[in-house]
Amino acid sequence: MIWFFSLISVFIISLISFVGVLFLCLKKEVLQKILFFLVSFAAGSMLGGAFFHLLPEAVNDLGTGFSFSFAVIGGILAFFILEKFIAWRHCHIPTSSQHPHPVVFMNLIGDAFHNFIDGVVVAASFMTSFSLGLTTSLAVIFHEIPQEIGEFSVLIHGGFTNKKALFLNFISALTAVLGAILTLAIGAKIIIFSKLIIPFAAGNFIYIAGSDLIPELHKETKIGKSFIQLLGLLLGVGLMFLLTLNE
Repeated sequence: MIWFFSLISVFIISLISFVGVLFLCLKKEVLQKILFFLVSFAAGSMLGGAFFHLLPEAVNDLGTGFSFSFAVIGGILAFFILEKFIAWRHCHIPTSSQHPHPVVFMNLIGDAFHNFIDGVVVAASFMTSFSLGLTTSLAVIFHEIPQEIGEFSVLIHGGFTNKKALFLNFISALTAVLGAILTLAIGAKIIIFSKLIIPFAAGNFIYIAGSDLIPELHKETKIGKSFIQLLGLLLGVGLMFLLTLNE
């Protein structure tokens, strides 16, 4: 059942790459309003997932010793390295003259690595417990929706046709399935591997929320819209907290 739920989850996450069609169907003004709320909600869900689910589970398995600390820091540093040296960064805003993304192929490569890690994280979470796997998958899904819209806009801006952009984005997203399969195959033999992945994932979530999502929220300075962003943030955190009541 672990294999079934893990692979179904990462395949659904991969299918989210097609959400980029919203970029074509909706007016830019409407899309901006949707992303405006989704980014704050994604930030809240990732913080809630890290602090209410992943970190408590990691402490339960590893305690609060150096293994736990190094795994969390490793998760933060891994995404710092991914963004810093592979010329990739999370993108949640459609490309424009004010928001350019020139390195298209490097962006695809970086996104493939990111999706691979998502697959590893989701599979390791399901290996720990069904509830942890479910909440981790939801946090990834909520984040991937604005992420994939942004990624699609990068490919279109880079000169790809709509069909080619959707295809390449989907191929990049499928590396999540590969990550899940490798984790399930290796993790079953090396138990400590899956236990270290959970705090590593928490570090990933904290980095993404703190380094990529929240800074984008700070770009909005109007009081009314800022309160809506705060509401989205709190709703994301609140959802993850409510899910703990069913564990």
